[in-house]
Parts: sequence; C-alpha cells; structure tokens
Amino acid sequence: MSELTEFRTAKDQFMGGDHQSPLTDDQRRDFAGLSYLDEALDLRLTLDVDRTGGGALVEMQTSTGDVASYLRWGRVSFEADGETAELTVYRDPHGHFLPFADATSGKETYGAGRYLKVQEMRDGRLVLDFNYAYNPYCAYNERWSCPLTPFKNRLRVPIRAGEKSFK
Repeated sequence: MSELTEFRTAKDQFMGGDHQSPLTDDQRRDFAGLSYLDEALDLRLTLDVDRTGGGALVEMQTSTGDVASYLRWGRVSFEADGETAELTVYRDPHGHFLPFADATSGKETYGAGRYLKVQEMRDGRLVLDFNYAYNPYCAYNERWSCPLTPFKNRLRVPIRAGEKSFK
C-alpha cells in the first residue's frame, strides 16, 4: 500500500468513525468514503520560495463571515497544464497554509477551493504534493468556519489531484 493510499484510508476512517469528524451523525451513518482524483506524480513539486513581501499580516474572510489572520510567508511558481501558476503560502501558529482554487473548483472539486499542507525542507524549498489537497471542513458541514481562498490563489489551470467534492 502506498503512503498516499494509507493517508486516504486513515482519513476515511476518521471522517466516518471519529466523533471529532466534521460530518454530522446522519452523514457518518451513510458514509462510504471520500472521493479522490487519481494520483498525479507530476503534481508533487519541490519549489523555491520568493520571500519578497513576506511577513505581512493578511486577514481572510471565512465561510461564516468571520476573519482569520495569517502571515504572508512567500510565493511559489510552477508549471501546471502547460501554464505558469503562482500561489501565495501563508503561516499561522500551526505551520504553513496554502488555500487555493483552480479550474476544477465547483466542478470536480469543492467550489470555494481546497487546502494543502506544505512541507519546508532544510534548504528552504517547499514540497507541495497536490495529491494531498483536501477540502476544508465547511465543505462537509456549514457550521464550520473556514478561511476563503484569497483572489491571488485562484488559478485558471486545473489541479487534478487530491480530494474531490463531497456528495
């Protein structure tokens, strides 16, 4: 079993069986697992970071109308579907935070965008593995408050990796 398969299996077990899951009791009762896009090896990237403009405090609107604060940490660029894509990475006390929306948002994937945990390497580069892109909890249950994807992190290209829309 691959690391990605193990991750997805563990997430499905959490979502369907843990009392801390964002799913309601009714949703958990009928839960048969999340849907994922096929693994895309070309969307596991190790990237240099442009730290210009980093450190600024950014307030993001949330799905419930609140505001969440993050530090702008840096910007990464990469090729996706034959085009250059750029995303801003943020930080909070829990680590790096990368909200993004793409051409699949609202079709194959959650309309408000997905999130990605980012791993910083010792040399300062970042590992972005879009196969681990996930829906925010508000995609499952509107009672959750989730930061909305900033305009600059809305890509025109598709990122066909990670979690699909929840049905």
